[in-house]
Amino acid sequence: MIRTHTRKNIITVSMSNVLDQNIQNYEMLLQDCDDVVKRLMPLEGDGGFRIYISYIDVMVDRRVIEESLLEQFLAYTHQQHMQTPTNKSFITFLKDSGVATADVKESDDFNAVISAVLSGDTILFIENSSKALIVATRAWPNRGVGTTETEKVVRGPKEAFSETIRFNTILIRRRIRDTRLKVKQKQMGVRSKTDIALMYMEDLVRPDILQEVQRRLSLYDIDSVMETGTIEQLIEDKWYSPFPQLQFTERPDKAASAILEGRIVVVVDTTPFVLILPATLNSFLQASEDYYNRWGISSFIRVLRYIAMFLALCTPGLYIALTTFHPAMVPSSLIFSIAASRQGVPFYATVEVILMELAFELLREAGLRLPTAVGHTVGIVGGLIIGQAAVEANIASPIVVIVVSITAIASFSIPNDSMVSAIRLCKYWIIFLSAILGLYGFMLAMLTILIHLTGLRSFGIPYLSPFAFRGVNQGEDLKDSIVRMPIFTMKRRPIYSQPGHRKRLYSRVDTWSEREDWDAAETHEMEAREESRQDD
Repeated sequence: MIRTHTRKNIITVSMSNVLDQNIQNYEMLLQDCDDVVKRLMPLEGDGGFRIYISYIDVMVDRRVIEESLLEQFLAYTHQQHMQTPTNKSFITFLKDSGVATADVKESDDFNAVISAVLSGDTILFIENSSKALIVATRAWPNRGVGTTETEKVVRGPKEAFSETIRFNTILIRRRIRDTRLKVKQKQMGVRSKTDIALMYMEDLVRPDILQEVQRRLSLYDIDSVMETGTIEQLIEDKWYSPFPQLQFTERPDKAASAILEGRIVVVVDTTPFVLILPATLNSFLQASEDYYNRWGISSFIRVLRYIAMFLALCTPGLYIALTTFHPAMVPSSLIFSIAASRQGVPFYATVEVILMELAFELLREAGLRLPTAVGHTVGIVGGLIIGQAAVEANIASPIVVIVVSITAIASFSIPNDSMVSAIRLCKYWIIFLSAILGLYGFMLAMLTILIHLTGLRSFGIPYLSPFAFRGVNQGEDLKDSIVRMPIFTMKRRPIYSQPGHRKRLYSRVDTWSEREDWDAAETHEMEAREESRQDD
């Protein structure tokens, strides 16, 4: 009788050396699964030797099954026509000569056999054997390697991850041809059994961070994992924070660069996005193209992004605070212009701003859900028509339309969608306090956000690093923050990497003594920090 664990969905039936019993248990578990191909094949001879083959249609490479497996099987049948093969000789033949692939293994675990079939492999039950053969024949339907959609660049690779985990790991391995690049794979999801891979550099990753990631992944038994967002919400430090504590990307070059910094990449099957951890506020404002352009223009664009983040966060709240509570702080000509533009508007400035912000949020969502060509048209035309109509109907003033437009344009300048979502939420918190307390409320809202950010960590790494973190590597990390210094000056890896392994660029003018002194200083600083942590 087959028993299944109600919580973990673990099959407790054991393999039998009676073929009919194995077939009965197998077909009972896969009852009403019409996409599963099942065939019992007798071997010619006097003893009635039989073999049972099964796989899921379309999930396998049928050429491997038909040409490399069945042809070999029939050839062996013809050779042994006048003999009855023994169980040992037949299994040995299948493993050594009968299967034209190196990835074939035996298993006496029924749960592993079922999992292999559901993953796209082919299984063989043999007469008088309590073991099954699992042949790797996976060939999932996929869309191949496409181009980036959410992280487009003018200069740089155009390849993007796909929904197949093995394609994604290969795209990273293609960029890091080092034996120290490790890939640890596991399954997560009681029912979905989704493949998950942790990729990291063995000598660069911090062991404590790696162990913590593995611990958090093993804490939960969940029905299914369909996207990296599920993993992100399960393993992040502060679930209530609007700010993302893990970074996602669809770019293989960005994931490979993160691995070379000592970070960990989590690859999840069935999704074209991978997770990068740990993450800091600074990392969300960096783009792949920053490192492909000259340092001057890259630094200029970085500064613009930080300004854009401030405008997207503060512009509506600051407008409300100044025009409602502190008009004396605004130049006279400007305040008179604002007052004239608001004549006939029946709403307070706060209500006016919130209505226009919500209208823009609706336009943003509508543009995302509609087909690409139609979505762009709806976003542009809808914004123009609604803004102009609202001004002509005296529902909103022109200055508010300008404020909301500046906020929207600034938010689109941030290269990470998770950070944009956090800014969108915090913006309403600033609007709320600014509408109640004016400029004091604005400063209070900004202070609460700053306090929250200073207390936020991503797997032990301060979220505001390198701005609010003092250490031996702070000066080096600042070279790749608001301003991106020339490549030849960024000789050391960021704080994510393991102390003693942070040197990544050696100049011919550096002496070995200088390299060893700096590595020793790193190690000493890390040991001192660990001792102080234990004392606390």
